[in-house]
Amino acid sequence: MDKTVADLAEAVAGIEDGMTVMIGGFGGAGAPIELIHALIDRFRATGSPTGLTVINNNAGNGRIGIAAMIDRGMVAKMVCSFPRSSDPRAFTEKYLAGEIELELVPQGTLAERIRAGGAGIPAFYTPAAYGTDLARGKPVAEFEGRNYVQERWLKSDVGLIKAELSDRHGNLTYRKAARNFSPLMAMAARITVVQAHKVVDPGAIDPEHVVTPGIFVDRIVEVVDARQEEALIREGVEYA
Repeated sequence: MDKTVADLAEAVAGIEDGMTVMIGGFGGAGAPIELIHALIDRFRATGSPTGLTVINNNAGNGRIGIAAMIDRGMVAKMVCSFPRSSDPRAFTEKYLAGEIELELVPQGTLAERIRAGGAGIPAFYTPAAYGTDLARGKPVAEFEGRNYVQERWLKSDVGLIKAELSDRHGNLTYRKAARNFSPLMAMAARITVVQAHKVVDPGAIDPEHVVTPGIFVDRIVEVVDARQEEALIREGVEYA
């Protein structure tokens, strides 16, 4: 099945108000900037989507990517590990104004909650956050003399991720550290949308090199000249 779409606008079609969206990336590494900006373009044109819950390691940086979504008022809630960055203005302003909600999750717990969502595991126990405000109201159990906090899976309506190579069936490889959360998010999202540096014919990727099997991918758009978040920030680009 050929899962490629014509352009970025078609790739982000169907993302509606109130949805939960997982976005790959660890800071700028693996961040699907072009998909995010295509979603912002759609908001500019139609006023939708709004009220989104965004799951990412960070809460955006500068005035591009996720930060630009927050600036535009598209995001109602962030689920992340690091809401502070080198330039956290967008999130900080909205949060202090009471216009955005934050669910702070330890980084390892965030990754495991996403993995659990993809694996169909509703909950698990971890010692991380025990005895802190982050564990308030959550079930606690003792195992072998140590207390553990129950954490729930994370799933999403849509996942936006960036790959290095994709074949037309959606089998993916990633570039070095850009891999980070993306394979887990592809499994935990109901619809996975991929921007790939290069799209090749089926069979062109060595099966031993495939990280995300095509069964987890729904749409692919080729973005040959993808920009890096850090480079855009250095250039003073603002997408808000």
